[in-house]
Amino acid sequence: MNDHQTITSFVVRCALIDVDYKTMKKQWRIKVSHVQGEDEVVVTDLDDAVEFMKRVIEE
Repeated sequence: MNDHQTITSFVVRCALIDVDYKTMKKQWRIKVSHVQGEDEVVVTDLDDAVEFMKRVIEE
């Protein structure tokens, strides 16, 4: 068993910016903040938010 535990935390805030009522496609503003560091990113796609978190975790 590993006695050394590493915790990495993120705060993810999603704000709906716009809706295209023809297609019902939603436009989001997603802000991801790394709690233990000072890194943060603002993206419009959830996949980009996950990629940021993966990069931080893999450092």
